[in-house]
Amino acid sequence: MKELGRSRLGWPAAPAVAPRHSLRSTPPPTPAPSGSAAPSGLVGAPAPSPSTTGVSRGTTDDSDGGTASGAPGAVSATDDAPVAPDPTVSRETASIPAQAAPEEIVSESTPLAAAVQKQLQLRRGLLQRESLPRPDRARVMVVANQKGGVGKTTTAVNLAAGLAQGGLRVLVIDLDPQGNASTALAVEHTRGTLSTYDALVDGVPLSEVAQPCEELPGLMVVPATIDLAGAEIELVSVVARENRLRKAILGWDRVSGDGEDRFDYVLIDCPPSLGLLTLNALVAAEELLLPIQAEYYALEGVGQLLETVELVRANLNPRLRISTVLLTMYDGRTRLSAAVADEVRGHFGDRVLSTAIPRAVRVSEAPSYAQTVMTYDPASSGALSYREAARELAQQVEKKETEPHVVAAGSQGGTA
Repeated sequence: MKELGRSRLGWPAAPAVAPRHSLRSTPPPTPAPSGSAAPSGLVGAPAPSPSTTGVSRGTTDDSDGGTASGAPGAVSATDDAPVAPDPTVSRETASIPAQAAPEEIVSESTPLAAAVQKQLQLRRGLLQRESLPRPDRARVMVVANQKGGVGKTTTAVNLAAGLAQGGLRVLVIDLDPQGNASTALAVEHTRGTLSTYDALVDGVPLSEVAQPCEELPGLMVVPATIDLAGAEIELVSVVARENRLRKAILGWDRVSGDGEDRFDYVLIDCPPSLGLLTLNALVAAEELLLPIQAEYYALEGVGQLLETVELVRANLNPRLRISTVLLTMYDGRTRLSAAVADEVRGHFGDRVLSTAIPRAVRVSEAPSYAQTVMTYDPASSGALSYREAARELAQQVEKKETEPHVVAAGSQGGTA
Protein backbone atom coordinates (compact mmCIF):
# COMPACT_ATOMS: atom_id res chain seq x y z
CA MET A 1 0.00 0.00 0.00
CA LYS A 2 1.28 3.40 -0.93
CA GLU A 3 2.23 5.36 2.13
CA LEU A 4 0.12 8.48 2.36
CA GLY A 5 1.42 11.85 3.31
CA ARG A 6 5.12 11.36 2.64
CA SER A 7 5.57 11.80 -1.11
CA ARG A 8 4.61 15.37 -1.83
CA LEU A 9 4.57 17.32 1.38
CA GLY A 10 7.90 19.14 1.04
CA TRP A 11 7.51 22.79 0.22
CA PRO A 12 9.81 25.08 -1.85
CA ALA A 13 11.01 28.14 -0.04
CA ALA A 14 8.54 31.00 -0.26
CA PRO A 15 9.72 33.81 -2.58
CA ALA A 16 11.43 36.54 -0.68
CA VAL A 17 9.51 39.79 -0.46
CA ALA A 18 11.50 42.96 0.05
CA PRO A 19 10.37 44.93 3.11
CA ARG A 20 8.12 47.83 2.30
CA HIS A 21 9.60 51.13 3.50
CA SER A 22 7.42 53.99 4.59
CA LEU A 23 7.36 56.93 2.24
CA ARG A 24 5.57 59.29 4.60
CA SER A 25 6.72 62.89 4.45
CA THR A 26 4.88 63.74 7.65
CA PRO A 27 4.81 62.11 11.08
CA PRO A 28 2.22 59.34 11.50
CA PRO A 29 -1.18 60.43 12.88
CA THR A 30 -1.91 60.15 16.57
CA PRO A 31 -3.30 56.67 17.34
CA ALA A 32 -7.06 56.55 17.77
CA PRO A 33 -8.58 55.37 21.05
CA SER A 34 -8.79 51.63 21.64
CA GLY A 35 -11.55 49.96 19.66
CA SER A 36 -11.70 52.61 16.94
CA ALA A 37 -8.26 52.48 15.34
CA ALA A 38 -8.06 52.70 11.58
CA PRO A 39 -7.32 49.39 9.84
CA SER A 40 -3.64 48.64 9.31
CA GLY A 41 -2.56 49.52 5.80
CA LEU A 42 -4.90 52.52 5.54
CA VAL A 43 -2.66 55.29 6.83
CA GLY A 44 -4.57 58.39 7.70
CA ALA A 45 -7.96 56.78 7.07
CA PRO A 46 -10.78 57.82 9.41
CA ALA A 47 -11.94 55.44 12.11
CA PRO A 48 -14.47 52.88 10.87
CA SER A 49 -18.09 53.56 11.50
CA PRO A 50 -20.01 51.25 13.87
CA SER A 51 -21.56 49.53 10.87
CA THR A 52 -18.17 48.19 9.73
CA THR A 53 -16.35 47.39 12.93
CA GLY A 54 -17.52 43.77 12.78
CA VAL A 55 -16.04 43.10 9.35
CA SER A 56 -13.26 40.53 9.53
CA ARG A 57 -10.41 40.53 7.02
CA GLY A 58 -8.11 37.61 6.23
CA THR A 59 -10.16 35.20 8.30
CA THR A 60 -12.69 32.52 7.53
CA ASP A 61 -16.03 34.04 6.57
CA ASP A 62 -18.71 31.45 7.09
CA SER A 63 -21.74 33.43 6.01
CA ASP A 64 -21.52 32.84 2.27
CA GLY A 65 -18.12 32.98 0.73
CA GLY A 66 -16.14 30.53 2.84
CA THR A 67 -12.74 32.25 3.02
CA ALA A 68 -12.16 35.96 2.69
CA SER A 69 -9.05 37.33 1.07
CA GLY A 70 -6.59 39.69 2.73
CA ALA A 71 -7.53 43.29 3.44
CA PRO A 72 -6.16 46.13 1.30
CA GLY A 73 -2.67 47.14 2.31
CA ALA A 74 -2.18 50.40 0.39
CA VAL A 75 0.42 52.83 1.75
CA SER A 76 0.01 56.58 1.35
CA ALA A 77 2.90 58.37 -0.29
CA THR A 78 3.92 61.77 -1.52
CA ASP A 79 2.97 62.72 -5.07
CA ASP A 80 6.55 62.69 -6.32
CA ALA A 81 7.53 59.31 -4.87
CA PRO A 82 6.28 56.18 -6.68
CA VAL A 83 5.01 53.31 -4.56
CA ALA A 84 5.62 49.70 -5.55
CA PRO A 85 2.39 47.70 -5.82
CA ASP A 86 1.53 45.65 -2.75
CA PRO A 87 1.77 41.95 -3.71
CA THR A 88 -0.96 41.03 -1.19
CA VAL A 89 -3.60 43.26 -2.80
CA SER A 90 -5.85 42.09 -5.62
CA ARG A 91 -6.35 44.07 -8.81
CA GLU A 92 -9.78 45.20 -7.64
CA THR A 93 -8.72 46.47 -4.22
CA ALA A 94 -5.47 47.99 -5.51
CA SER A 95 -7.48 50.57 -7.43
CA ILE A 96 -9.14 51.92 -4.26
CA PRO A 97 -7.51 55.16 -3.07
CA ALA A 98 -5.62 54.93 0.21
CA GLN A 99 -7.68 57.85 1.49
CA ALA A 100 -10.97 56.07 0.90
CA ALA A 101 -13.12 55.56 3.96
CA PRO A 102 -13.29 51.96 5.25
CA GLU A 103 -17.06 51.84 4.71
CA GLU A 104 -16.53 52.60 1.02
CA ILE A 105 -14.13 49.66 0.72
CA VAL A 106 -16.50 47.30 2.53
CA SER A 107 -19.66 48.30 0.69
CA GLU A 108 -18.14 48.39 -2.80
CA SER A 109 -18.71 45.07 -4.58
CA THR A 110 -16.66 44.07 -7.58
CA PRO A 111 -18.47 42.58 -10.60
CA LEU A 112 -16.79 39.25 -9.91
CA ALA A 113 -17.94 39.19 -6.27
CA ALA A 114 -21.50 40.03 -7.30
CA ALA A 115 -21.51 37.24 -9.87
CA VAL A 116 -20.15 34.71 -7.37
CA GLN A 117 -22.73 35.77 -4.77
CA LYS A 118 -25.55 35.40 -7.31
CA GLN A 119 -24.39 31.92 -8.27
CA LEU A 120 -24.16 30.85 -4.61
CA GLN A 121 -27.70 32.03 -3.90
CA LEU A 122 -28.99 30.27 -7.00
CA ARG A 123 -27.19 27.05 -6.07
CA ARG A 124 -28.57 27.14 -2.51
CA GLY A 125 -32.09 27.54 -3.80
CA LEU A 126 -31.72 24.64 -6.21
CA LEU A 127 -30.25 22.34 -3.56
CA GLN A 128 -32.95 23.18 -1.01
CA ARG A 129 -35.68 22.26 -3.51
CA GLU A 130 -33.94 19.22 -4.99
CA SER A 131 -35.30 15.75 -4.25
CA LEU A 132 -32.62 13.09 -3.97
CA PRO A 133 -32.98 9.67 -5.64
CA ARG A 134 -33.87 6.71 -3.43
CA PRO A 135 -31.63 3.64 -3.51
CA ASP A 136 -33.16 0.29 -4.43
CA ARG A 137 -32.90 -0.86 -0.81
CA ALA A 138 -31.66 0.39 2.54
CA ARG A 139 -28.09 1.58 2.22
CA VAL A 140 -26.27 1.11 5.51
CA MET A 141 -22.84 2.90 5.35
CA VAL A 142 -19.83 3.50 7.65
CA VAL A 143 -18.35 6.96 8.31
CA ALA A 144 -15.28 6.02 10.32
CA ASN A 145 -11.72 7.08 11.05
CA GLN A 146 -9.59 5.86 13.94
CA LYS A 147 -8.13 9.34 14.38
CA GLY A 148 -10.20 11.66 16.56
CA GLY A 149 -11.08 15.22 15.68
CA VAL A 150 -11.38 14.81 11.91
CA GLY A 151 -15.10 15.56 11.75
CA LYS A 152 -16.61 12.07 11.91
CA THR A 153 -19.67 12.85 14.03
CA THR A 154 -20.08 16.21 12.31
CA THR A 155 -20.04 14.45 8.95
CA ALA A 156 -22.45 11.74 10.09
CA VAL A 157 -25.14 14.09 11.42
CA ASN A 158 -24.87 16.69 8.65
CA LEU A 159 -24.92 14.13 5.85
CA ALA A 160 -27.94 12.55 7.54
CA ALA A 161 -29.62 15.96 7.71
CA GLY A 162 -28.79 16.69 4.07
CA LEU A 163 -30.22 13.36 2.94
CA ALA A 164 -33.38 13.90 5.02
CA GLN A 165 -33.85 17.39 3.58
CA GLY A 166 -33.66 15.76 0.14
CA GLY A 167 -36.76 13.71 0.96
CA LEU A 168 -35.03 10.48 2.03
CA ARG A 169 -35.67 8.41 5.15
CA VAL A 170 -32.56 8.18 7.32
CA LEU A 171 -31.69 6.32 10.53
CA VAL A 172 -28.70 7.45 12.61
CA ILE A 173 -27.35 4.98 15.18
CA ASP A 174 -25.21 6.64 17.84
CA LEU A 175 -22.62 4.10 18.98
CA ASP A 176 -20.43 6.57 20.91
CA PRO A 177 -20.97 6.62 24.73
CA GLN A 178 -20.35 10.38 24.67
CA GLY A 179 -23.56 10.81 22.66
CA ASN A 180 -22.32 13.63 20.43
CA ALA A 181 -24.58 12.67 17.52
CA SER A 182 -27.58 12.45 19.86
CA THR A 183 -26.81 15.95 21.12
CA ALA A 184 -26.46 17.43 17.63
CA LEU A 185 -29.78 15.90 16.55
CA ALA A 186 -31.56 17.08 19.73
CA VAL A 187 -32.91 13.73 20.94
CA GLU A 188 -33.23 12.61 24.55
CA HIS A 189 -30.20 10.62 25.71
CA THR A 190 -30.09 10.95 29.49
CA ARG A 191 -29.40 7.95 31.71
CA GLY A 192 -32.39 5.62 31.72
CA THR A 193 -33.47 6.44 28.15
CA LEU A 194 -33.79 3.42 25.86
CA SER A 195 -30.62 3.53 23.79
CA THR A 196 -28.10 1.60 21.71
CA TYR A 197 -27.00 -0.09 24.94
CA ASP A 198 -30.41 -1.76 25.34
CA ALA A 199 -30.35 -2.95 21.73
CA LEU A 200 -26.86 -4.46 22.00
CA VAL A 201 -26.90 -5.91 25.51
CA ASP A 202 -30.57 -6.73 26.15
CA GLY A 203 -31.74 -7.29 22.58
CA VAL A 204 -34.42 -4.57 22.63
CA PRO A 205 -35.67 -4.05 19.04
CA LEU A 206 -34.39 -0.89 17.35
CA SER A 207 -37.99 0.03 16.54
CA GLU A 208 -38.59 0.57 20.28
CA VAL A 209 -35.38 2.54 20.77
CA ALA A 210 -35.40 4.96 17.82
CA GLN A 211 -36.64 8.52 18.32
CA PRO A 212 -37.80 10.97 15.62
CA CYS A 213 -35.78 14.13 15.02
CA GLU A 214 -38.28 16.97 15.43
CA GLU A 215 -36.48 19.46 13.17
CA LEU A 216 -35.87 17.02 10.33
CA PRO A 217 -38.88 14.96 9.21
CA GLY A 218 -37.81 11.61 7.85
CA LEU A 219 -34.82 11.34 10.21
CA MET A 220 -34.79 9.00 13.20
CA VAL A 221 -32.07 8.49 15.81
CA VAL A 222 -31.09 5.57 18.03
CA PRO A 223 -29.48 7.55 20.87
CA ALA A 224 -26.45 6.68 22.99
CA THR A 225 -26.30 7.08 26.76
CA ILE A 226 -23.43 6.82 29.21
CA ASP A 227 -24.57 3.22 29.90
CA LEU A 228 -22.96 2.30 26.58
CA ALA A 229 -19.52 2.80 28.16
CA GLY A 230 -19.96 -0.51 30.00
CA ALA A 231 -21.32 -2.45 27.05
CA GLU A 232 -17.94 -3.76 25.90
CA ILE A 233 -17.31 -5.43 29.26
CA GLU A 234 -20.81 -6.91 29.41
CA LEU A 235 -20.54 -8.32 25.90
CA VAL A 236 -17.20 -10.08 26.44
CA SER A 237 -18.82 -13.40 27.37
CA VAL A 238 -21.65 -13.19 24.81
CA VAL A 239 -21.54 -15.60 21.87
CA ALA A 240 -21.11 -13.86 18.47
CA ARG A 241 -20.72 -10.55 20.29
CA GLU A 242 -19.31 -8.80 17.20
CA ASN A 243 -22.56 -9.50 15.30
CA ARG A 244 -24.99 -7.97 17.81
CA LEU A 245 -25.47 -4.71 15.92
CA ARG A 246 -25.84 -6.37 12.53
CA LYS A 247 -28.50 -8.67 13.91
CA ALA A 248 -30.39 -5.73 15.44
CA ILE A 249 -30.30 -3.72 12.20
CA LEU A 250 -31.42 -6.55 9.94
CA GLY A 251 -34.13 -7.45 12.45
CA TRP A 252 -36.01 -4.21 11.75
CA ASP A 253 -38.24 -4.56 8.70
CA ARG A 254 -37.86 -0.84 7.93
CA VAL A 255 -34.23 -1.67 7.10
CA SER A 256 -34.44 -5.17 5.66
CA GLY A 257 -37.87 -4.79 4.03
CA ASP A 258 -38.85 -3.13 0.78
CA GLY A 259 -41.97 -1.22 1.84
CA GLU A 260 -42.56 2.46 1.10
CA ASP A 261 -41.70 3.43 4.69
CA ARG A 262 -38.33 1.67 4.67
CA PHE A 263 -35.15 3.59 5.48
CA ASP A 264 -32.98 4.65 2.58
CA TYR A 265 -29.81 5.17 4.65
CA VAL A 266 -28.50 3.91 7.99
CA LEU A 267 -25.53 5.86 9.37
CA ILE A 268 -23.71 4.55 12.43
CA ASP A 269 -21.58 6.88 14.57
CA CYS A 270 -18.71 5.03 16.28
CA PRO A 271 -16.22 5.92 19.01
CA PRO A 272 -12.71 6.80 17.72
CA SER A 273 -11.11 3.56 18.86
CA LEU A 274 -10.99 -0.05 17.73
CA GLY A 275 -13.00 -1.65 20.50
CA LEU A 276 -15.96 -4.00 20.48
CA LEU A 277 -18.41 -1.20 19.66
CA THR A 278 -16.49 -0.12 16.57
CA LEU A 279 -15.99 -3.75 15.61
CA ASN A 280 -19.77 -4.27 15.70
CA ALA A 281 -20.19 -1.36 13.29
CA LEU A 282 -17.52 -2.63 10.89
CA VAL A 283 -19.05 -6.11 10.85
CA ALA A 284 -22.51 -4.66 10.22
CA ALA A 285 -21.23 -2.43 7.42
CA GLU A 286 -20.62 -3.19 3.80
CA GLU A 287 -19.51 0.33 2.90
CA LEU A 288 -17.24 2.66 4.80
CA LEU A 289 -17.44 6.42 4.35
CA LEU A 290 -14.10 7.93 5.33
CA PRO A 291 -13.82 11.60 6.39
CA ILE A 292 -10.25 12.92 6.13
CA GLN A 293 -9.14 16.21 7.62
CA ALA A 294 -7.03 18.21 5.14
CA GLU A 295 -3.94 18.09 7.35
CA TYR A 296 -0.82 15.92 7.45
CA TYR A 297 -1.53 14.00 10.68
CA ALA A 298 -4.90 12.92 9.30
CA LEU A 299 -3.07 11.00 6.57
CA GLU A 300 -1.23 8.94 9.18
CA GLY A 301 -4.58 8.07 10.77
CA VAL A 302 -5.86 6.86 7.41
CA GLY A 303 -2.97 4.41 7.14
CA GLN A 304 -3.95 2.89 10.49
CA LEU A 305 -7.59 2.62 9.43
CA LEU A 306 -6.71 0.85 6.19
CA GLU A 307 -4.84 -1.79 8.18
CA THR A 308 -7.87 -2.23 10.45
CA VAL A 309 -10.20 -2.61 7.48
CA GLU A 310 -7.97 -5.32 6.00
CA LEU A 311 -8.00 -7.22 9.31
CA VAL A 312 -11.81 -7.04 9.50
CA ARG A 313 -12.12 -8.13 5.87
CA ALA A 314 -9.81 -11.09 6.41
CA ASN A 315 -11.44 -12.38 9.57
CA LEU A 316 -14.98 -11.07 10.09
CA ASN A 317 -16.54 -9.23 7.16
CA PRO A 318 -15.16 -9.84 3.65
CA ARG A 319 -17.82 -7.53 2.17
CA LEU A 320 -16.47 -4.40 3.88
CA ARG A 321 -15.02 -1.79 1.51
CA ILE A 322 -14.18 1.90 1.52
CA SER A 323 -16.70 3.31 -0.95
CA THR A 324 -16.59 7.06 -0.25
CA VAL A 325 -13.99 9.56 0.97
CA LEU A 326 -14.85 13.11 2.08
CA LEU A 327 -12.29 15.87 2.69
CA THR A 328 -13.15 17.95 5.77
CA MET A 329 -11.81 21.14 7.41
CA TYR A 330 -10.41 22.23 4.05
CA ASP A 331 -8.70 25.64 4.01
CA GLY A 332 -8.31 26.94 0.47
CA ARG A 333 -5.81 29.59 1.60
CA THR A 334 -3.12 27.02 2.41
CA ARG A 335 -0.92 24.90 0.16
CA LEU A 336 -1.05 22.15 2.78
CA SER A 337 -4.78 21.55 2.24
CA ALA A 338 -4.28 21.43 -1.52
CA ALA A 339 -1.36 18.99 -1.15
CA VAL A 340 -3.33 16.70 1.17
CA ALA A 341 -6.28 16.77 -1.23
CA ASP A 342 -4.00 15.80 -4.14
CA GLU A 343 -2.47 13.01 -2.06
CA VAL A 344 -5.87 11.62 -1.08
CA ARG A 345 -7.28 11.84 -4.60
CA GLY A 346 -4.17 10.19 -5.98
CA HIS A 347 -4.62 7.23 -3.62
CA PHE A 348 -8.42 6.77 -3.57
CA GLY A 349 -9.26 8.03 -7.06
CA ASP A 350 -12.92 8.56 -7.91
CA ARG A 351 -14.01 7.39 -4.47
CA VAL A 352 -13.23 10.91 -3.21
CA LEU A 353 -16.24 13.23 -3.42
CA SER A 354 -15.60 16.36 -5.46
CA THR A 355 -17.10 18.42 -2.61
CA ALA A 356 -14.71 19.37 0.20
CA ILE A 357 -16.10 20.64 3.51
CA PRO A 358 -14.49 23.99 4.42
CA ARG A 359 -13.18 24.90 7.85
CA ALA A 360 -16.18 26.99 8.91
CA VAL A 361 -17.28 28.64 12.14
CA ARG A 362 -20.97 27.79 11.69
CA VAL A 363 -20.22 24.07 11.43
CA SER A 364 -18.42 24.22 14.80
CA GLU A 365 -21.09 26.37 16.47
CA ALA A 366 -24.13 24.31 15.49
CA PRO A 367 -23.75 21.41 18.02
CA SER A 368 -23.68 23.85 20.95
CA TYR A 369 -27.24 24.79 19.97
CA ALA A 370 -28.27 21.12 19.60
CA GLN A 371 -28.54 21.49 15.83
CA THR A 372 -26.86 20.48 12.63
CA VAL A 373 -25.43 23.25 10.48
CA MET A 374 -28.24 22.53 8.00
CA THR A 375 -30.83 23.87 10.45
CA TYR A 376 -28.60 26.26 12.41
CA ASP A 377 -27.54 28.34 9.39
CA PRO A 378 -28.88 26.91 6.11
CA ALA A 379 -27.27 29.75 4.12
CA SER A 380 -23.74 29.14 5.39
CA SER A 381 -20.92 27.73 3.31
CA GLY A 382 -20.74 24.67 5.59
CA ALA A 383 -24.42 23.85 5.07
CA LEU A 384 -24.09 24.31 1.32
CA SER A 385 -21.05 22.00 1.22
CA TYR A 386 -22.69 19.21 3.24
CA ARG A 387 -25.81 19.49 1.08
CA GLU A 388 -23.63 19.09 -2.01
CA ALA A 389 -21.87 16.10 -0.41
CA ALA A 390 -25.22 14.48 0.43
CA ARG A 391 -26.29 14.97 -3.17
CA GLU A 392 -23.12 13.30 -4.46
CA LEU A 393 -23.58 10.43 -2.02
CA ALA A 394 -27.17 9.86 -3.10
CA GLN A 395 -26.21 9.83 -6.77
CA GLN A 396 -23.52 7.19 -6.40
CA VAL A 397 -24.25 4.09 -8.46
CA GLU A 398 -24.57 1.09 -6.17
CA LYS A 399 -24.12 -2.54 -7.12
CA LYS A 400 -27.11 -4.75 -6.47
CA GLU A 401 -26.76 -6.78 -3.30
CA THR A 402 -28.82 -9.54 -1.76
CA GLU A 403 -29.19 -7.74 1.57
CA PRO A 404 -28.85 -4.16 2.86
CA HIS A 405 -25.36 -2.85 3.56
CA VAL A 406 -24.66 -0.81 6.67
CA VAL A 407 -22.62 2.40 6.86
CA ALA A 408 -21.10 3.26 10.23
CA ALA A 409 -20.05 6.83 11.02
CA GLY A 410 -17.18 7.28 13.47
CA SER A 411 -17.48 9.94 16.18
CA GLN A 412 -15.26 12.91 16.69
CA GLY A 413 -13.90 11.93 20.00
CA GLY A 414 -15.37 14.52 22.31
CA THR A 415 -16.17 17.25 19.78
CA ALA A 416 -19.15 17.17 17.52
